[in-house]
Amino acid sequence: MDEFFIQYGYWGMFLAAFLAGSFIPFSSEAIMGALLIATDMDPVLTVAFGTVGNFLGSMVNYGIGRLGNAEKLAKWLKIKPRRMAQAQNWATKRGAWLGFFAFLPIIGTAICLVLGVMRANVSIVCITVFLGKLFRYVIVALSVLAFV
Repeated sequence: MDEFFIQYGYWGMFLAAFLAGSFIPFSSEAIMGALLIATDMDPVLTVAFGTVGNFLGSMVNYGIGRLGNAEKLAKWLKIKPRRMAQAQNWATKRGAWLGFFAFLPIIGTAICLVLGVMRANVSIVCITVFLGKLFRYVIVALSVLAFV
């Protein structure tokens, strides 16, 4: 599978990151590691393509949340209504700035969905999600490059 993404270089990184940013379970970190180790790709461009792809994938989640409502999403994601209400209350207290933590595995998807359901300020969500994703990929790239 890695060969597919390696073959497409920066666009392979973009696609892997987009998939990982959306609700599709995928490890873009492994792809980034493979790309940085197996190719002579520029780490800055690799981080840029990964960040933009992952950001856009997360914004798909935000859009899905914005189109739906808490009850429908809870049912679709098989989340108990009480847990969804708790997540909304928790997110409401923190607001759109919570988007920074969308880089976290597993809960990042939920964060973007809940921010969408809450109709959180899209400008702040975009900025915070983008910065969180950038932070994530810079850390991944630096970690990989430290061991190469």
